[in-house]
Amino acid sequence: MSRNSIQLLRFLLGFSWIYHGFFPKLWAVAPLEQQITATLGFSIEVSNLITKFAGVSEIIFGVVLIVMYKNRTVLLLSIFSLFFLCLFVAVQIPVILIEAFNPVTTNFALIGLSYVLLDNQRIKGK
Repeated sequence: MSRNSIQLLRFLLGFSWIYHGFFPKLWAVAPLEQQITATLGFSIEVSNLITKFAGVSEIIFGVVLIVMYKNRTVLLLSIFSLFFLCLFVAVQIPVILIEAFNPVTTNFALIGLSYVLLDNQRIKGK
């Protein structure tokens, strides 16, 4: 795979983590984010804090991913996190899975990007 393609995948993946951490969780807490967190039984105030913490965590992870995109552990963490976040939504609020731009379409596309970067590292390692 070309260096330009790798860099594009790297920045798309990192940008997605940063975007999803910033806009729906910090810039303006999206009602859907509140709804997802509220399914855990927390008060509105605690749900907002959890959502904001998740947003900051996603931004940090996005930056880490951009910087450490060659690290196998970081790429595996991206894959597993995206899968389990989708699974969490499927269990807690399954109706979200049929909405436009749902976790199935977004998370699995990002899992695919993570896998391509991971596979590229495996191929280079041989």
